[in-house]
Amino acid sequence: MTSDSNEGRSLRDIELEVLAEGREWTRRRLEQKLQEEANRRGGVFPPQRQEGSPPAKAVDGAAKRRGSGKAGGVARARPQG
Repeated sequence: MTSDSNEGRSLRDIELEVLAEGREWTRRRLEQKLQEEANRRGGVFPPQRQEGSPPAKAVDGAAKRRGSGKAGGVARARPQG
């Protein structure tokens, strides 16, 4: 590219363009890696439910708000002192 074609572009415009290119590269790379892993495992995601297997357990609204694996809403011991 010549400097004439970039004269009107701000550094911010160039930064945004490069960031967008980076996100697209990352998206494609992730897609490739995930496809390779799916092919290696020989399956698809999400897995197909087999006949006769019980349906997935529904999560109620309160459990969603609490989050899984987090200590939200759980009382914590106060330090002795």
